[in-house]
Amino acid sequence: MEKKLMLIINPAAGKGSYKVNLGEALHVLDMGGYRTSLFFTAGRGDATDFARAYAKEFDTVACIGGDGTLSEVISGLMELDSPPPLGYIPMGTANDVATTLNLPKNDTIAAARRIVHGGAHPFDVGGFGPEEYFAYIAAFGAFTQVSYATPQNQKRVLGHLAYVLQGAIQLPKIESYSARVEYDDGIIEGDFLYGSVSNSTSVAGIVHLRDDLVCLGDGLSELVLVRNPGNLAEFNNIVDGVLRQSYDNKNLLIFHTHKARFTFEKPVAWTRDGEAGGEYREIELCNYHRPIQLIF
Repeated sequence: MEKKLMLIINPAAGKGSYKVNLGEALHVLDMGGYRTSLFFTAGRGDATDFARAYAKEFDTVACIGGDGTLSEVISGLMELDSPPPLGYIPMGTANDVATTLNLPKNDTIAAARRIVHGGAHPFDVGGFGPEEYFAYIAAFGAFTQVSYATPQNQKRVLGHLAYVLQGAIQLPKIESYSARVEYDDGIIEGDFLYGSVSNSTSVAGIVHLRDDLVCLGDGLSELVLVRNPGNLAEFNNIVDGVLRQSYDNKNLLIFHTHKARFTFEKPVAWTRDGEAGGEYREIELCNYHRPIQLIF
């Protein structure tokens, strides 16, 4: 029986390379029993609006774009009572969600085959404040501005290297944030260089958490906090440990939690799924348990 597929396309993602094999990818979907309708985004928020307004009319929703596009689609689906399964054709720069799910990257044909032949799996979604969502991470502090501060033309030309270079530029600007963090098992106070709530093994295509630390549908997020060690040498030790997936540093804290409430002395800038998320003095993040079925 023919199924209706809503395909949301971000034409700016992945250097616009989606169109090279789009026809072949649509053929794969057609042979897999899908009748596909295309929706092209023209700006930020369009993918959310499309998913919110039209997804209920389709058997499956999919998107072509980066993690930001996927995040927008998920935000739209979260406003539906019974959202359809969601497929992902990753064409972005970092592709953190694709790395976590082991999806083909920047290969529309292979990703389309995964939509046809893959299974729908329950996927937790992050809540950011009372009305916003994130697909895989919300964070503050060191390097969190790298993803959205890096100029788009650099992302297209340099890819992952653009993130690294932009991060190096930020090194002299690293500051700590005095915070009180309330989570399921307690309260932590201190000066932190970095903090995040995530549901992903990959962050910015650079940092990878071990697979045994992350479960995508367990109702828990990973709370990561990095204390201010007081000197650059110790900070480099922390970074080296994270890159080696060794987390035994006393200044690196990782917890599993359903909720986390952050209170700062002054408003602090956050990112959500690699995009600017606003500034907050107080913010509560939570885990919505399995509201989305992700195809992989």
